[in-house]
Amino acid sequence: MSTAAPTAERISTPLFPSGRIVATAAVDELVQQGRLNPIPYLHRHLGGDWGDLSAADRRSNDAALRSGEDRLFSSYQVRPDLKIWIITEWDRSVTTVLLPSDY
Repeated sequence: MSTAAPTAERISTPLFPSGRIVATAAVDELVQQGRLNPIPYLHRHLGGDWGDLSAADRRSNDAALRSGEDRLFSSYQVRPDLKIWIITEWDRSVTTVLLPSDY
């Protein structure tokens, strides 16, 4: 049995609904400049690959995924100078792609 984290290539259906997907103005600017493609990171987030989180934060996400009563948070180091966060609200109504500085 594999214990590897899920990847976008292995996930055919999301583990939870994304709701409306939105991005902050800063993320949108990076996308428009061709400096960021958030789609692979959204696939990872929706598939339960929480990215660069501590073990405690991963456990919190896993518990929130089971209960449906808390938000889901992922962090991805895209490049040495670029990190993005993806947050799905507790009610799964909205998923936001943002930079840490947007929070």
